[in-house]
Amino acid sequence: MEVSGAFHKLKVILEMIKFEHTIFALPFALISVLLASTDIHLPHNLPSARTFGWVLIAMIGARSAAMTFNRIVDAKFDAQNPRTAVRAIPAGQVTREQATLFTVIASALLVLAAYELNPLCFVLSPVALFFALGYSYAKRFTFLCHLFLGFAIGIAPIVARIAVEGKLRMLPMLLGLAVLCWIGGFDIIYALQDEVFDRENRLFSIPEHFGKSRALFISRTLHLLAVLLLVGVGVMGGLHFIYFIGVAVAGGLIFYEQSIVSPTDLSRVNLAFFTLNGWVSMSLLAFVLLDRLINQ
Repeated sequence: MEVSGAFHKLKVILEMIKFEHTIFALPFALISVLLASTDIHLPHNLPSARTFGWVLIAMIGARSAAMTFNRIVDAKFDAQNPRTAVRAIPAGQVTREQATLFTVIASALLVLAAYELNPLCFVLSPVALFFALGYSYAKRFTFLCHLFLGFAIGIAPIVARIAVEGKLRMLPMLLGLAVLCWIGGFDIIYALQDEVFDRENRLFSIPEHFGKSRALFISRTLHLLAVLLLVGVGVMGGLHFIYFIGVAVAGGLIFYEQSIVSPTDLSRVNLAFFTLNGWVSMSLLAFVLLDRLINQ
């Protein structure tokens, strides 16, 4: 394949996996890195640029591998679903072999980053990959697949803390639980679009199992828990007023996200799922960084 052709395929794959949506989980890993700096008294309350860099690479590798693998194993269902038939693999823009190669490279990137961070991260990298890739099969077995996805992404703050300190702490576990509830809540919203398709094809989801109205109630409960857990992170971590303003901003965005979706109107699901959730994580990261810089 010519160089220009290879770059074109790479561009298609990055579009296929919505590479820009790495922004969902990445800020929470970086938040965990920032919070670690308080406990272990790093200079200027900030970890090294090297640590930040390798955590960034690890997150990009993990998310890229997980999303590409998901597109591979779901290609058959994507081809049957009118909403997803235009995705790159069923549309013939990318072959399974090309997507598999990209998955292997992205997975190797995660393992390399883990190796560069510390021995414990390296040892745990196959476990992280197992959960990141395993989510793709969860819908075949349980309607709790949304929580499986939340767990797979929620381990990011935990692993990021290990990257800084080489130890496991309670604070990142609490942050990871908040991420689990947040991710699970908005993944339920996204799954509302496929309630009928999932039921007809024996795929499991909370909307398929409980219906749209109850699914939204569960989503809203999870999001309320996420906000409460973020408050708990601030209390346990001894954070300051600025952090709690950030939690209030994130909570307001989540409330708005829920308000624009109803069982009878799914027209703004993409706004709720893609745009607003990016603002939730990025705004919280900005307030945590401001808190750390001001309260050195």
